[in-house]
Amino acid sequence: MAAVDWFAAEAGPAPAPAVRQRPPRPAPKAKTQRRPRRLTGGIVWISAFAVLLVGVVALNVAVLRANVAVDKLDRQQLQLQAQIAALTSQVSSASASLRIERAAQRFGLVPAPATDTSYLDLGRR
Repeated sequence: MAAVDWFAAEAGPAPAPAVRQRPPRPAPKAKTQRRPRRLTGGIVWISAFAVLLVGVVALNVAVLRANVAVDKLDRQQLQLQAQIAALTSQVSSASASLRIERAAQRFGLVPAPATDTSYLDLGRR
């Protein structure tokens, strides 16, 4: 058996690796009908997303309208509270004793004398 000198300088060029040849492909079949791409799934998702976005926008508009109505009612409530305060002030000034006494004098009424005043005792004995 002969020894192989791998580091020999006189060795010739390395042999080219063998190229494998692929078996020939069969001839392509004639396409009689081209299948359309399935886009229906994407269209359905896009449509569903669009409907959801429209729903969100509609909900936001409804909430905005409700907030505007609440703001209007708040302003109306403040106005009514101010009117109530003004009317309460008028009632309290109208019921003042001095004003009642003057009005009674205009109608010819006079206060009863203290000597003609009597009291009833309703307590148990």
